[in-house]
Amino acid sequence: MSVFHDAGGSSLSKAVERQMRNWELSRAQRLEVPPPKRADVEDFITVSRPVGTGGIEVTTLLAERLGWPLFGREILDAMAGDDRLRRQIYESMDERDLGWFEDAFRSLTQADFVKNDYFHKLCEAVLSLARQGHGVFLGRAADLILPRGKGLRVGLMAPMDYRVERIARIEGIDKDKARGEIERRQDERYAFVRNRFHVDPADPTRFDLVINTARFSSEQVVEMILDARERLGR
Repeated sequence: MSVFHDAGGSSLSKAVERQMRNWELSRAQRLEVPPPKRADVEDFITVSRPVGTGGIEVTTLLAERLGWPLFGREILDAMAGDDRLRRQIYESMDERDLGWFEDAFRSLTQADFVKNDYFHKLCEAVLSLARQGHGVFLGRAADLILPRGKGLRVGLMAPMDYRVERIARIEGIDKDKARGEIERRQDERYAFVRNRFHVDPADPTRFDLVINTARFSSEQVVEMILDARERLGR
């Protein structure tokens, strides 16, 4: 039985619907495994990237290769704002799922953690999705939300000049404006990680694998990620 119902006709709603249907296929496969043999959390890959490193292209190809749903920033933000959708996912859990979820959620609790704020809802969505099905998570600090020692955490990077040229070309703006946009967006992302998780956003030890996308094509980056996953025995 589907846990997702389309909330509207917008392109974002359709993207959410498409990825949730992919997730449901993964969830159905999980339910075929007897409970004692199920993993605490399904295999996942998180990808973090500074603006302009090609994260969308890489994760789109990666999700296609794996046959997994892709949960990017826009989709996760939409889910954090859709109480009905999160409730449907949450209510699809059994008692074992709920016990794991509560333990994982407590590990994220902070003094300034406010129930039902955006961060609370984001964590609820990410943990619920990963518990019940495979997924590729792009951004939103998913690597810091999901339990350590599970999945594969990838960090993308590239020199600023490369990123400026790329954003200028994609968005049709001059390089000065592109640099300003990169710095503005990056400051917002870093502030989110710093304020919510109290870690250095630029610390490479957050990741299992760091790749310079200026040196490799998106296809080559995906091959590296899949190779790393295989070497970890996933």
